[in-house]
Amino acid sequence: MATKKNKKTGKPSSTITLNKKAKFDYFIEDRFEAGLSLQGWEVKSLREGRVQLPESYVFVKHGEAFISGMTITPLSTAAAYTKPEPTRIRKLLLHRKEIDKLMGAVDRKGYTLVALAMYWSRGKAKLEIGLGKGKKDYDKRAVKKDRDWQRQKQRIMKHG
Repeated sequence: MATKKNKKTGKPSSTITLNKKAKFDYFIEDRFEAGLSLQGWEVKSLREGRVQLPESYVFVKHGEAFISGMTITPLSTAAAYTKPEPTRIRKLLLHRKEIDKLMGAVDRKGYTLVALAMYWSRGKAKLEIGLGKGKKDYDKRAVKKDRDWQRQKQRIMKHG
């Protein structure tokens, strides 16, 4: 099984996958937790860690939130009577107020909805959604330069 263990406690980590690219490409201003409407084979694949988030995006249509582009690779032992579709559009479970807030921000202010992380919470798969504004190339360069400087500072402090 592909569960990651926490370094300090040794217990299995609740994180399924992270979207590191999203934090590099967007300024994340607000975060939301959403449930997912999944099929049985998808949950089994999630337990094995067979999910990819980087190409996924969230959209709101007719007052409902959906995620597209998220790939859940089916296990070879999936039931023969089902036809697994790895990249199907999945419905997100959010409260009405949250959906209204997301719709307003995306329509009026030009924000983008990005999938940041997927994790287990009380036995249920949850998706963390970020309300973000796209970064320009010069913003990305500044972040990279700052990260390199922090790393260099740590080396200097460590070796004296």
